[in-house]
Amino acid sequence: MIVELFDTSLLIYLLDMVGVIACAIAATTLAMYKRFDLFGGILVSMVNAIGGGTIRDLMLDRHPLFWMMDLNYVIVISITSILCQMFFHRHQHIDAALKFFDAIGLAAFSVIGLTVALSLDAHPAIAIMMAVMTSIAGGIMRDMICNEIPLVLQKEIYISASILGSALYLVLDKFGTADWIKQSLALATIFGVRMMAVRFDWHLPSIQLRQSNRSS
Repeated sequence: MIVELFDTSLLIYLLDMVGVIACAIAATTLAMYKRFDLFGGILVSMVNAIGGGTIRDLMLDRHPLFWMMDLNYVIVISITSILCQMFFHRHQHIDAALKFFDAIGLAAFSVIGLTVALSLDAHPAIAIMMAVMTSIAGGIMRDMICNEIPLVLQKEIYISASILGSALYLVLDKFGTADWIKQSLALATIFGVRMMAVRFDWHLPSIQLRQSNRSS
């Protein structure tokens, strides 16, 4: 009953802000580890937090860009990055913090990307692609700026978690499930799969080229 009092668009907006904050923390943490300065940390945070959504909107021809219409995104990212640089120290566990906040951003932005695409009547397959794009593109650009191999291009279970949660959302949508239930279950699935993979060291097999021994 309480959930019905909230407008769906408000829930999506709050979810978007959660993802933005999580990605800003993850990016700033990595930037501090790489010894970037104050503005370098903010820049990397911007790229990570709104990069995926920007590419998604460009691909869907959705204008103007969401963060240009609402400066709260820029303000929240900047404040989050500054606070993180003030109170987070480089000696803390960089890898664990990065993967935790990355998982939050992955879940939040996957659901955001999916719902945005569906609201524009995109085909379900395209909607899943937009969910993945929204959730990973910013992280890829962040890692490239920080001279790191992008996390999603390694053996990590990352993209598959986004696809699994998005597919669950679409299945629930076919049965007319309430929006908040679809969103909650998709979020929990994506975040849960990603953190389980981190906790139990699950990996996808890497591509290996077989070397053939040819005798002359």
